[in-house]
Amino acid sequence: MYDFLTEEMIFKKTPQEITALLYEACIDTLEEAISAIRKKDYFYSNRLLKKAHDIIYRLDAGLNYNAGIVADQLDALYDYMSEKVIAANINKDIAAIEEVLNILNEISASWNESLKKHKTAKPAGNLLLRQKSLAYEKHIQTIE
Repeated sequence: MYDFLTEEMIFKKTPQEITALLYEACIDTLEEAISAIRKKDYFYSNRLLKKAHDIIYRLDAGLNYNAGIVADQLDALYDYMSEKVIAANINKDIAAIEEVLNILNEISASWNESLKKHKTAKPAGNLLLRQKSLAYEKHIQTIE
């Protein structure tokens, strides 16, 4: 579904915008997994639930623990959702997936609201790369 996102487009996104995209991707994946289970396509639902688990794992790995208690609470939620998705995959439990979907929808809505209120400046692709390379170059000694 997100094939239209090119690598260049992703590099132009802020970490906050990438997090929002991950929430959306996970929600879409879980909804598709429910549909696959209802159609008794267990092989496909297994792939989707593993993908959702991977997204939740990446969200958890990307937490900034300097953010304080919110990061700790998100960590606990991600762990809970991860366990629920694994159990749902084993048992093909739609109710467990829906519970995770409810949590993700709440987090995603709050995250998107926060993004709207605190719009951060986007890095300007090539300009950002140029600034990084200049910072790197000033520490390199040239031999002539």
